[in-house]
Amino acid sequence: MEADNRTTVTEFIILGLTDNPTLCAIFFVIFLGVYIVTIVGNISLIILIRSSLQLHTPMYLFLSHLAFVDIGYSTSVTPIMLKSFLRKSTTIPVTGCVVQLGSDVTFGTTECFLLATMAYDRYVAICSPLLYSTHMSPVVCFFLLGASYLGGCMNASSFAGCFLNLNFCGPNKINHFFCDLFPLLKLSCGHVYIAEISPAISSASVLISTLFTITVSYSYILHSVLRMRSAEGRKKAFSTCTSHLTAVTLFYGTVLFVYVMPKSSYSADQVKVASVIYTVVVPMLNPLIYSLRNKEVKEATRRLMARTLWFS
Repeated sequence: MEADNRTTVTEFIILGLTDNPTLCAIFFVIFLGVYIVTIVGNISLIILIRSSLQLHTPMYLFLSHLAFVDIGYSTSVTPIMLKSFLRKSTTIPVTGCVVQLGSDVTFGTTECFLLATMAYDRYVAICSPLLYSTHMSPVVCFFLLGASYLGGCMNASSFAGCFLNLNFCGPNKINHFFCDLFPLLKLSCGHVYIAEISPAISSASVLISTLFTITVSYSYILHSVLRMRSAEGRKKAFSTCTSHLTAVTLFYGTVLFVYVMPKSSYSADQVKVASVIYTVVVPMLNPLIYSLRNKEVKEATRRLMARTLWFS
């Protein structure tokens, strides 16, 4: 009888951000707009980088892949969140939950590695400019990109494997707006301690290694910049890092809040808000952050628009 009960859950109910009809209508309009801006902004950034020869550098290669990852990251979460605003009960099959969890973790982890890679790129460009072409050769760039995507897939496999080993025999309501592992662990009727260990270790390894890389890279960058005699040189060096530091702060600040701080120190609603920021809002802001304060991107945009108008 116990084995039969453990196979009864075939789908989950996503409770979403709120059950207030008025807020649901408002949130639907807001987040639909956010999602459209995310898709259009990141696709536009990819097209701009691919079509502008002056942007064919390692920094913008990584940025174009960050834009691609942001599209996937937002798409793995936002559609079902929008659906939850339109329906009183939003269901997702177990297989759909596995796919969403896997894609969310894959893109989220890949973003961590890409942000670390971009920090290393800035370190080489500022601290060892004469060796930049050697240290950031095409082979090295493709290796770093491949390692980023591979790391994302490996972390996702840890989460998915943990989820598939869980038993669900009772409540099936997920108090979140997507299939995240920790709300799912609360619904499991088996022992979850062992199931928590693997994804916790893999996630901690990702966060520690990438944050360490970013911190060390910017420590050397700061030391190198402060030694520059030219005020113009210091200003230019800092300007190339401002956008990246802003993106890192927004992303890691909310991720660390959800996955590192003790669970007893915040409520489920606070987790939802933080999750919205790093899965939905940050992917929308990244193309704006890297475009509005970047002279090279602005110049490439003007040239592309002028070229488009000329041919039209």
